Amino acid sequence: MNTANKITMIRVFLVPVFMVLFMIDNTVCHYAALGVFILASVTDAVDGHVARKYNQTTTFGKFVDPLADKVLTTSAFLILMYYDRMSVWALMIVLTREFMVAGVRLVAAGEGKVVAASMWGKLKTVTQMIAVIAAMLLLPYERFLGVRASLISDILIWISVAFTIISGIDYLAKNWKLMEMK
Repeated sequence: MNTANKITMIRVFLVPVFMVLFMIDNTVCHYAALGVFILASVTDAVDGHVARKYNQTTTFGKFVDPLADKVLTTSAFLILMYYDRMSVWALMIVLTREFMVAGVRLVAAGEGKVVAASMWGKLKTVTQMIAVIAAMLLLPYERFLGVRASLISDILIWISVAFTIISGIDYLAKNWKLMEMK
């Protein structure tokens, strides 16, 4: 396993750490979870940089990197929904896109092809990570002070949902020929 793929796997292993810390009803643990989420998010940029710079792009990396992103952001969205900081509709849109993309990737894999993430997919992931970070920063203020401080995080979540929709449409359009009946 090369360095880029090891960095990706670190992201996968940080997800349960993030979830456990965030589910502990304690402000210090929530901020520790935020730190873990930010670290995991940074590994997304680092693994891609390492893969390109050192020619470590692999089929495994093309598969696991977007999967690691989905696991990280989906776990965060589930926690935000648990704390009533994300709409079930927003989460449903995100999950529908992710299942659709996973289905197309499975079809592509069945034909011996690997479909890498597009620029829209990368923008989707970045906007999702920014929205999660904003929501996590503001959540303790709401919970402990009773203040509705999260209009910004709500807007950022819906912006990330918009990018989720755009990237899903782009992904489907670019790979539609894989779905045509033969």
